[in-house]
Amino acid sequence: MAAHTEGAGVTEGSAESAAARRDLAVRAAVEQGLVGGADGAEPLTCLLDVAGIRASAAALTGAFAAALPPGTPVLHAFAVKAAPLVPVLRLLADAGLGCEVASPGELALARAAGVPAARTVLDSPAKTVAELREALALGIALNADNPQELERLDALVGRAPAPGAAPIGLRINPQTGAGTIDALSTATTTSKFGIALRDPGARAWLVRAYLDRPWLTRLHVHSGSQGVPLALIAEGVRELHALAEEINAAAGRRQVDTLDIGGGLPVNFASDEETPTHAQYVAALREAVPALFDGSYGLVTEFGRSLLAKHGLVLARVEYTKTSGSRPIALTHAGVQLATRTAYAPAAWPVRILPYDAKGAPKTGDPVAQDIAGPACFAGDLLATARELPRLVPGDLIGVPDTGAYFFTAHYGYNSLPRPAVHGFTLTAPGEVRFGLARPAQDVSAIVAEAGGALRDALL
Repeated sequence: MAAHTEGAGVTEGSAESAAARRDLAVRAAVEQGLVGGADGAEPLTCLLDVAGIRASAAALTGAFAAALPPGTPVLHAFAVKAAPLVPVLRLLADAGLGCEVASPGELALARAAGVPAARTVLDSPAKTVAELREALALGIALNADNPQELERLDALVGRAPAPGAAPIGLRINPQTGAGTIDALSTATTTSKFGIALRDPGARAWLVRAYLDRPWLTRLHVHSGSQGVPLALIAEGVRELHALAEEINAAAGRRQVDTLDIGGGLPVNFASDEETPTHAQYVAALREAVPALFDGSYGLVTEFGRSLLAKHGLVLARVEYTKTSGSRPIALTHAGVQLATRTAYAPAAWPVRILPYDAKGAPKTGDPVAQDIAGPACFAGDLLATARELPRLVPGDLIGVPDTGAYFFTAHYGYNSLPRPAVHGFTLTAPGEVRFGLARPAQDVSAIVAEAGGALRDALL
């Protein structure tokens, strides 16, 4: 679908901002009936900026290509958990990225998107024997999490259809410390992930494990995500590189040939500015561990949030407004089902609220402190508290930007609220917005089916 929207000459690839593209898309979404206040119109929809996603992918690949000798093997594997939508994975594959998966479901999504096994990496702290066997059979790279998993691989590798076809590594926990969000800090002293590098005897055990297994050719680290500063991420990568050098020196050959340095680049949720950038990430790594960029090792990255977050927008209709204890409240259709972390941990995951009128134009007016509430039946289902915005009225829209990763793409089924539709948008001509459906809205019959509707007498 395409619509011509007045008031802008913004095209894909132009110097105009992502914010300008976003406002054009909001107006077009209302005009085309994807969301709005008209009878029968959807009260909630989600948008993805295709041009923005492509730009982020190009920025990532370009930053590493500029820093590495020509011909250095690099796989940028998108963390599927950040946006588990097949059309998104296909778009990123078209932009040159692979997939990092952490479950059978995520692997199935990557395969459905046409991502080859050679461009897929399997990470998970709880892989079953069946998952390991499948990865070996397909030739998917995998990172073992712990000594017990390594013992399972000992029994499987010799029986694999093509021994050595699937690159295998070990994940280490560099124990370099936490960021500002404990739940997303994976390099703490007691993290559940990887082999704790600084525990007594761990380093010697790791070296021995590689010397005993010539098929171990990779090392993996992932030091965290949102809230983890660049310096801490770089410190973890420095520890990884040093361990690889130690293993190769002990082996007397280049046994470890690839370093999987994870992802974890944090995202700015306070404004439209994209910071830190992937180029700044590369600069931080070059300062902390310059030898990483001398071409001695192939590299794998696993970015998710930094590629998608800034390019997603929730659009929800204001259904009702009221006042409680002198506080204005706008009741909308966007809440915990889309912004789960914001509802349960608002201090760690604040979101911006962009007000639009019923026609999709940015709303102006004197700011009034008001709560933005979601539809779920618990008091904490709030997107914002006492947020200064033009006073909202029924039929207005709220936009929640920066939600392209880990928000509406990973639905939370509280109150059996349905999954909203997701539309990608592109600008095909000055002022013309074209939408492509990336995920249909979930209807009530699908909710009933998932809840055992065909089995209603099973417990009688």
